[in-house]
Amino acid sequence: MPTNYFDDLETRPAEQRESELLSRLPSLISLAKSAPGWKQILNDVVAENITSRAALEALPVTRKSDLQALQAQHAPFGGLVTRQPQQLRRLFMSPGPIFDPEGNGADWWRFSRPLYALGVRSGAILQNCFSYHFTPAAFMVEGAAQHLGCTVIPAGVGQTEMQVQAIAALRPQVYTGTPSFLKIILQKAQELGSDISSLKYALVGAEALPPSLRLWLQQNGVQRVLQMYASADIGNIAYETVSDNEINSGMILDEELLLEIVRPGTGDVVAAGEVGEVVITSFNPDYPLIRFATGDLSAVLPGLSPCGRTNQRLRGWLGRADQTTKIRAMFVHPSQISDILRRHPEINKARLEITGRVSSDIMTLYCEVSNPDDEFAAHRVASIVSTVREVTKLRADVKLTSINSLANDGLVIADLRDYT
Repeated sequence: MPTNYFDDLETRPAEQRESELLSRLPSLISLAKSAPGWKQILNDVVAENITSRAALEALPVTRKSDLQALQAQHAPFGGLVTRQPQQLRRLFMSPGPIFDPEGNGADWWRFSRPLYALGVRSGAILQNCFSYHFTPAAFMVEGAAQHLGCTVIPAGVGQTEMQVQAIAALRPQVYTGTPSFLKIILQKAQELGSDISSLKYALVGAEALPPSLRLWLQQNGVQRVLQMYASADIGNIAYETVSDNEINSGMILDEELLLEIVRPGTGDVVAAGEVGEVVITSFNPDYPLIRFATGDLSAVLPGLSPCGRTNQRLRGWLGRADQTTKIRAMFVHPSQISDILRRHPEINKARLEITGRVSSDIMTLYCEVSNPDDEFAAHRVASIVSTVREVTKLRADVKLTSINSLANDGLVIADLRDYT
């Protein structure tokens, strides 16, 4: 599978790209203001005046963490979508809950570029192991595969033996999904003695890819493993590329986005190369986003990629700017921990800790309670475990601790995983 360029936009001069994107800002802002949420946020903004980086930086930042409150005010999409729900293709719900739209355009999520950079071409068969349940990741791949002329096995998550059987029988060349689940599939195939050697390429996302896990996947038959960075509101943000079968540093920014890196909690752009919060302006006409803060930390790499693409490069995902944390491809919000406490008034204080490695996360909720060792402790733990699963859709251990035993540091969620 050769890896040249998806189109000429990827190799245009950086100055041309910047000029062309900035020239589109006035019409983007005018369109956005036709939606009630954006009209409220951008009420005093004169669209015709926003034609430069400096003018863009003066606009307010809207944070992903604001979406729940915005959507409660303007259901279902916070007044940030320019179409009515019945005019859209799909409606998604992520834990929180947070609702996201999918419009009707071809490759609406712009996933063709990362697949093409991986080497995927018309006629390829993809085993799509992103979830098809409520969240959009699987459909991001579906739209791009259709656009590229590829065939999809809609495998989703789980049923590992069936995953192996499908690969052995249908011979897909490409895996899409989380890297940790790909490792589970490869281990199951080894256990069963199944031939899944057709699987040579993987586009992975929704969780971090430590170098040790990438190396393991390559050593166990997947020749090329590239990661990409996307979100349910923006779609594709950035993706890895290769040159002469070597993976290039950083991730190439998508062609339909303007990127800023700001100091967390502010709208102030940081110095080049400094780590800060990723802020995106997206030119999607159905779901325009202006200075949308993702909550993710990253930095811009200097210089151009050896692959020849001329867009900016992100260093990749470097953590969360807030305490919202991604665990096994699902976001967990501080508000969800508060919800658990409301349902269990016996808990004085709680702290969620995520430990282990990315491919084997351990989620533990520490709960301060009176009499943590009394005869009712086991019953209380089981009840809290059930609530955590109901609220977050994830399984966690629960540890009861005495009052005032947790650190007084303001942390509700602590990500203590090993990312090496």
